[in-house]
Amino acid sequence: MNKLQSLKSWQKLIIAMSNDFIFAALCFYSSLLIRYGDSQIPGLNFSKILIITIVTAVVQSSCFYLSGIYKGIWRYSSTYDLIRLTRGVTLAVLSSVAIIFLTNRLQNIPRTIFFIDWLLLIITLGGSRLSYRIWRDNISLTKNSNLFDKVIIFGANDTGEKLLREIKASPHLQLHVVAIIDNDNTKKGRSIHGVPVFSPVNRLYDIAKKYHVSKVLIADPRIQGKEIRKIVDAGKDLQLEYKTLPKYSDFINGKASLSQLKSLEPEDLLGREEVILDNTSLSTMSEGKTILITGAGGSIGSELCRQIAKFNPHKIIFFEQSEYNLYALEKDIKALYPTLNYHCLIGDIRNENDLDFAFAKYRPEIVLHAAAYKHVPMMEANPIEAVKTNVLGTINVSNFSFKYNVERFVMISTDKAVNPTNIMGATKRVAETYCQYIQKKSVDTKFLMVRFGNVLGSSGSVIPLFKEQIEKGGPITVTHKDIKRYFMSIPEASRLVLQAGALGTGGEVFVLDMGSPVKIVDLAKQMILMSGLKVDEDIKIEFTGLRPGEKLYEELLLSGEGSLPTLHPLVKVAQAQGPVEDFTQKLKTLLAMDSNTDTNDIKRQVKLLVPEYFPNRDEIQEAQLSNNSTEKIQ
Repeated sequence: MNKLQSLKSWQKLIIAMSNDFIFAALCFYSSLLIRYGDSQIPGLNFSKILIITIVTAVVQSSCFYLSGIYKGIWRYSSTYDLIRLTRGVTLAVLSSVAIIFLTNRLQNIPRTIFFIDWLLLIITLGGSRLSYRIWRDNISLTKNSNLFDKVIIFGANDTGEKLLREIKASPHLQLHVVAIIDNDNTKKGRSIHGVPVFSPVNRLYDIAKKYHVSKVLIADPRIQGKEIRKIVDAGKDLQLEYKTLPKYSDFINGKASLSQLKSLEPEDLLGREEVILDNTSLSTMSEGKTILITGAGGSIGSELCRQIAKFNPHKIIFFEQSEYNLYALEKDIKALYPTLNYHCLIGDIRNENDLDFAFAKYRPEIVLHAAAYKHVPMMEANPIEAVKTNVLGTINVSNFSFKYNVERFVMISTDKAVNPTNIMGATKRVAETYCQYIQKKSVDTKFLMVRFGNVLGSSGSVIPLFKEQIEKGGPITVTHKDIKRYFMSIPEASRLVLQAGALGTGGEVFVLDMGSPVKIVDLAKQMILMSGLKVDEDIKIEFTGLRPGEKLYEELLLSGEGSLPTLHPLVKVAQAQGPVEDFTQKLKTLLAMDSNTDTNDIKRQVKLLVPEYFPNRDEIQEAQLSNNSTEKIQ
């Protein structure tokens, strides 16, 4: 094998042509024997038969070369090479008929021998190439299978078969597929390219342990979070590496390949069905419009920019306080949407002059307000900053939206605004209430609010923290063994925000369907397993206690709030409570406070605006542990 591989191209060509010349001679002579058997061929002695055979072999070999059958590489022989071989053999046989006819008018040579010769050539030439490929693959596999990483493919489907073929054809990948697993019991006991198929998924543990498997390739893009969790659970404690394919819609040219396999992410474990948008309403809202996005460089804001760019806006104004975030956003947008009309504007939503300049110069028709402080413990330590940004900032943006007759103002809120126990959530609830208040004065502008839970991968999210802790060897820190959170991907949340903005008629508080809450400790365990590590052995989990202002679980509706359906199944409307009595006076008192104001005075004033705000964590924990009847979206 090594000697063959070391030969030069012209040497390999001579060997291939010599092989085909010998087969051409043998096939023609064999066709005569098959036609006549042991009988003497009339009018032809052995010397004449030998001359005709050699001439035929020379002619046919020349035709093989001219037809291009030597352009293919035997190692990668395929159906295309077989088609090209068939064309070459057909040309060769017809040419040999013509040559023999010109020399002796086909005297004493039956026409049937050429058909037999054609069949024999197809079988021998094609068979020799196939045999070489099988021999080469088996030699390589036998020699290196013990050194290669053992792999299980999950999915006995077209995609799994394609990945298997690609692995077999690429020994440099150093992968050896030992089994295919599929939940379809009808495929159990069968095989694909010699690799056995097993079912169901719980066979993964035994097979992976028996063959010392190191990788699991999930070859079915339709598998969602629940099924992926089953696969990961089935291989727990075996230190397996998991890779999966993107969704069908993300395939390059609509086809899956090994190059598209990616490491399993927490988003895949928590994955939900892809959000289907009402593009007509979104296009109506966005096409040809000037759109201003505050907090444009943040995790949600930047994704809103990317999503809205798909709907042909006239211009997007990226309003952002962080110079670096704005630079990173512009770099990304230039690569994704090189023809997009946009403008980067550094500004602070707490500064009226910055906002007045932006609104007066660009006259936005749509405002998406994503700028906010969101880190709960950080805001507990700096409550006045939460008031300045989340409350005053929202008041400023909404006031200028009202002043400049913006068509739609959409505020990004949070589930922490519901029965808040922290200043961050309470200030977001105040911001919601102000938008409800200003809506009553507005005729031209529709003020809309959208609540949702934790966003996967956003700044301050638990998942980047867990990843960093795993990379450092642990421990993973979880605040409480019973703590639960709703999760949603950044693209999904951004799409639904836009959808809610398109559906609103003014004053609504929209609530996104967050699915089922996830226990944080379970998420931590899954992430450890995904990394090929063992829980409590390789990576420990430590419980650090609830942080200031943190709840065991979040809610999406206030006590007494119900929800109503909308035209989109994942978007509901909360029957939100209105502002408290003397709302504006109490709000002025809050905004008059500054950094010198006592923290407890700030919280007391916020509570006057948000009666359901309980900054005393102990009271809230007792209430949560004793009352599990929290209202959910029906």
